[in-house]
Amino acid sequence: MSDDLDFTVPALGPCGIPSPIVLSSGLGDSLADYVKDEDYVRYDVAATAGAQPELDSRRLLQKAGPRQSIYFNPSHVHAGIVTCGGLCPGINDVIRAIVRNLWFRYGVRRITGIQYGYQGFLPEYNVGVRPLDPEAVDEIHKVGGSFLGSSRGGGDRVVDIVDEIERLNLNILFTIGGDGTQKGALDIADEILRRDLKIAVVGIPKTIDNDLLYIDKTFGFETAVARAADAVTAAHVEAHSAMNGVGLVKLMGRESGFIAVHTVLAVHEANFVLIPEVPFELDGPNGFLRHLEDRLARRSHAVVVVAEGAGQEFLAIDGTHDASGNVKLADIGLFLRERISAHFKKKGIDHTIKYIDPSYMVRSAPAIPTDSVYCERLGNNVVHAAMAGKTKILIGMVNNEFVHIPIKAAVARRNHVSPEGSLWRDAVDATQQPLSMLNPR
Repeated sequence: MSDDLDFTVPALGPCGIPSPIVLSSGLGDSLADYVKDEDYVRYDVAATAGAQPELDSRRLLQKAGPRQSIYFNPSHVHAGIVTCGGLCPGINDVIRAIVRNLWFRYGVRRITGIQYGYQGFLPEYNVGVRPLDPEAVDEIHKVGGSFLGSSRGGGDRVVDIVDEIERLNLNILFTIGGDGTQKGALDIADEILRRDLKIAVVGIPKTIDNDLLYIDKTFGFETAVARAADAVTAAHVEAHSAMNGVGLVKLMGRESGFIAVHTVLAVHEANFVLIPEVPFELDGPNGFLRHLEDRLARRSHAVVVVAEGAGQEFLAIDGTHDASGNVKLADIGLFLRERISAHFKKKGIDHTIKYIDPSYMVRSAPAIPTDSVYCERLGNNVVHAAMAGKTKILIGMVNNEFVHIPIKAAVARRNHVSPEGSLWRDAVDATQQPLSMLNPR
């Protein structure tokens, strides 16, 4: 962990208003308890026998949950919710949980949905806002997508966005989105602070790639793995039913291969998994194509799973960016399909390739029950944080506890599959692929 790491949680001011939520303040009475600001969770739980370092609160994560005293008077609160970036299973579950917790637990009656992401704040789009209440969101968790709509970009228009926040007279803004969204939320919160406004900005991390730093998992990830597993199973059926059949599946994962790795562990039917974090070569005695050829010689079929960001060094990338600021990737799936086919044609080996890209089907799926549980709890905890005046933070689960994570820390860099860690080691065991597919130098 970096020596300059600081998990200190910013707040708008002291909490002097009794919470309308009646809970217990003592242990042992079999009643649900309030959470105190002095309650922490360790991020780094690894330990070495011997003396342990003294605990520093800056290196501890503040527990999330309802406080006995809150910052905002619920009757004065006007809360806004915005969803940004690509779609992800569970967005509607989170929206529903936020609205219902604000309404039923805190008595907040002014809740506004900002439509179509940060662009919904900008005057040139002329997008209306959407009043929210429990009846409006009661059924939205049953469908995928975003009830409020989403978009990429616009987060750099910070002054215009804060101008509109002031016009709407918002006290709280909930930002549901990934790395780019939360960087935008941090800039928005900084501009709010510069104007000396008392507006809380609290985020819910939404990145289907599960690549946000420090957090155990982001919502929608388990649903993504479940839907991706269906695609890999279909690829295996197709490959197994043909002589020298190859099933090739491209999954999401721009910079991190978590979906691909978890999917091959879940399905047990993939023979190769290629991810951005682990370099490989195509040709040569230890290259991927040689090992794929050997696999077909042994078993007459193979299943290959590739993350979208893998092998980009083989492709022509023009360096342009999308509206979210991400480098536009070339299609590694189509590239591999052509290279595999060309390799076996050159060898005179009859083969078939079935290529599946389930990305949009995965993104648009409704959340499975385990994700719905997580989304409900995220939504509840983000409301508790905002009502207590916390700002510039995300809510996430770390070591099985919900905590407040400063946005600045969470977006410092992306989370990656460690090539030397146990997750990748288990994936290699599951696929039985070589530990390395690089040729000796």
